[in-house]
Amino acid sequence: MSYRSGRHFLQIPGPTNVPDRVLRALAAPTIDHRGPEFAALARAVLSGLKPVFRTTGPVVAFPASGTGAWEAALVNTLSPGDRVIAFDTGHFAGLWSRMAGSLGLEVDLVPGSWRRGGGPARVHEHLATDRTHAVRAVMVVHNETSTGVTNDVPAIRAAVDAAGHPALLLVDTVSSLASIDYRHDEWGVDVTVSCSQKGLMLPPGLGFNALGERALAASASAGLPRSYWDWQPMLAANADGHFPYTPPTNLLYGLREALAMLAEEGLENVLARHRRHAEATRLAVRAWGLEVLCKDPARYSSSLTAVLVGAGNDADEVRRVALERYDLSLGAGLGRLAGRVFRIGHLGALNDLMLAGTLCGIELSLARAGVGTGRGVDAALTHLRRD
Repeated sequence: MSYRSGRHFLQIPGPTNVPDRVLRALAAPTIDHRGPEFAALARAVLSGLKPVFRTTGPVVAFPASGTGAWEAALVNTLSPGDRVIAFDTGHFAGLWSRMAGSLGLEVDLVPGSWRRGGGPARVHEHLATDRTHAVRAVMVVHNETSTGVTNDVPAIRAAVDAAGHPALLLVDTVSSLASIDYRHDEWGVDVTVSCSQKGLMLPPGLGFNALGERALAASASAGLPRSYWDWQPMLAANADGHFPYTPPTNLLYGLREALAMLAEEGLENVLARHRRHAEATRLAVRAWGLEVLCKDPARYSSSLTAVLVGAGNDADEVRRVALERYDLSLGAGLGRLAGRVFRIGHLGALNDLMLAGTLCGIELSLARAGVGTGRGVDAALTHLRRD
């Protein structure tokens, strides 16, 4: 068919649905990025990001994806040959660690579970034996987008401190910012990495670094080459509401609107909504007779749920049916999970009816693909009716 009536259900774990208010803001006329109107816009969004990261320090916004923000965090704080600790806890944790290696860093990849996340005890073990403080940073993905497992950042910070080690803590919040509780300052994070296209409800194109004092101090002596990603010219220009190079003005318009929406709903209410929708989704998965990939309830993600389809079933066939028959996009299994799981995104601009429609489309797709037989939608709706 060349035309599909109705709306497409984009329920991958990002990019997420862009709300109409944000779309209208993006369509505003582009302005002079050296003029006073732009300076007011830049100052508003850069200050407005701080409560979302829960920091009083600076937040740098790059025209980039989350991958660019990863690189910025590394090159501004580290030098060639520095050792870093990373965890093998998912596809994106692996990509970030490989980036570190390609930049000339020595990566200690700690074995981990793609179903349980990284253990703070392993961090303490590695750092307690590092008498010369050769390890310069610990890299953690807060919410692993490929698995739906959330790592315990405060416990990892506590493990670093218990070892008496000065390693920086670098945390990826690409799929958790504005969706799962996160506290840059309170948790002692040195650099927080994020991007625009998930909990912030924007198209791709903005990458963020929230900066702690220790990270800023480290940047003064960091030896990895950097130019585009250099914090110092960015911070200097941002002080006057400008950028050292051409900024993505219309994305900043959208960001201003998205921040206003988060403030209107209230961040705590946003996080509670995500928790509620995540639990409804997991209840549906179990009622379908399928298994949530994350095995530790304490580490369940509020942003997405990865669903194991079981031996003899093909998750990509479920996704194909969902897209072709019901115009519903679900996330693919990545890396070692390819064909074994599909991922349901339930983050960003989502309400009960949108979630119910998503779960209904999945239930129809499972039945047509011969995978799930239970009444998952009923289980989810029962949960949603309680509030």
